[in-house]
Amino acid sequence: MFSVLSYGRLVARAVLGGLSQTDPRAGGGGGGGSGDYGLVTAGCGFGKDFRKGLLKKGACYGDDACFVARHRSADVLGVADGVGGWRDYGVDPSQFSGTLMRTCERLVKEGRFVPSNPVGILTTSYCELLQNKVPLLGSSTACIVVLDRSSHRLHTANLGDSGFLVVRGGEVVHRSDEQQHYFNTPFQLSIAPPEAEGVVLSDSPDAADSTSFDVQLGDIILTATDGLFDNMPDYMILQELKKLKNSNYESIQRTARSIAEQAHELAYDPNYMSPFAQFACDNGLNVRGGKPDDITVLLSIVAEYTD
Repeated sequence: MFSVLSYGRLVARAVLGGLSQTDPRAGGGGGGGSGDYGLVTAGCGFGKDFRKGLLKKGACYGDDACFVARHRSADVLGVADGVGGWRDYGVDPSQFSGTLMRTCERLVKEGRFVPSNPVGILTTSYCELLQNKVPLLGSSTACIVVLDRSSHRLHTANLGDSGFLVVRGGEVVHRSDEQQHYFNTPFQLSIAPPEAEGVVLSDSPDAADSTSFDVQLGDIILTATDGLFDNMPDYMILQELKKLKNSNYESIQRTARSIAEQAHELAYDPNYMSPFAQFACDNGLNVRGGKPDDITVLLSIVAEYTD
């Protein structure tokens, strides 16, 4: 497990030695005017085989990866889930998802993005991976969430079965749509060896489901990989979110950890009828129990931004 405390410190050190990447009230980065919004974000996660090793390089939990980045015009975060099947061919699935998220993060920090076009962040990042001199093989789902500071609008792009929830007043007011080709086969970005092109499932970044909507101060945004949503239905997530009483970073951090821990416990409960098991049954399969998987949770609150 990569503890939420470690993640918070990692992100905190990344810019100006403070919480400037995760807390819009921490200052730095420039550009914040009166009435602007920002995100206070904390993260936590578990690798499926976390007992076998510690955190890999970068913000990765197993084959999952994530990033949180701040620009003067927007706060941007993302999660990605590397497709584990590549391991059968001697490829580390975390390399693709991790590199994709690190590239997205760099583009945001360099200002090479338009807040209203998160698909563009995915597209540019994916194209950079395609142009690598040394081919980076693999596949990954991806979800990008962008808060435009001045317009107070959230712009999202979701490809596959990672996703997000927006909670207001204890109710889910927005959520991403899961994209599946068929059962347990989500949409995904892929890079395959030449001999496998056309055989390996690969979707275009433009296939991502895109949404844009206004947010309000105090809105809660939960962005996560399928390891969370396959093991915790909305009502359980909402129960955990009731513990979140304010936009204090430490409070968000504790709640993110509580959600990730509960999902991890349920994933290994053989008698639990998980959302994944229910979906399997709906597809004619006799399945029961949680779904052991990597779990990544990014928990954010919309707050006033001051420079």
